[in-house]
Amino acid sequence: MRLGLDVDIHKLEAEKLRKGKNKAEEDLDSLKMDYKKLHLSIRTVGLGKTSEQWR
Repeated sequence: MRLGLDVDIHKLEAEKLRKGKNKAEEDLDSLKMDYKKLHLSIRTVGLGKTSEQWR
């Protein structure tokens, strides 16, 4: 009986870690998309120029 409880606890912990990992991956993907959009906006507006290019 005790072994069964230990197994259940480990299953719950593993599921919790999986959900956390999935959430972290979703957040990372979202950040990557935001970065790409920001980078594109900077290039489009021309703010990414060096000081030499501004002259």
